[in-house]
Amino acid sequence: MKKRNFVRARGRPGRRKQPGEMNGLERAFHEATQNWVGIAALEYERITLKLAHDTRYTPDFYMLRETGTIQFYECKGFMEDHARVKIKVAAEMFPEFEFYLVRRRKKADGGGWDIQRVGTADTQIGATCD
Repeated sequence: MKKRNFVRARGRPGRRKQPGEMNGLERAFHEATQNWVGIAALEYERITLKLAHDTRYTPDFYMLRETGTIQFYECKGFMEDHARVKIKVAAEMFPEFEFYLVRRRKKADGGGWDIQRVGTADTQIGATCD
């Protein structure tokens, strides 16, 4: 059977990402978090949050800190408007959790990660993990 090329949602060609399958950016972030201290659990796409009727949001990473704090990390190389809205809505609806947007820094800018807390007052936490 011949494999077909198809167009993904939003008109981008390529293979669809399967649930539970990390992309390269997510794998790199997962590897970087292995050096972090204070993590009791780290799981990929563990929880799906219901935001509205027929609207759900599955953060890339669920992290339980040793302090009991639950954090969600969303890795994005490029962010479309609907993804930005979902993470902001989730942060407002579930204030008991912390939500973070993760982007990889360019090698020319020193590499590592930019991690931004998402919520009522979005703040850059200035993470420079490698």
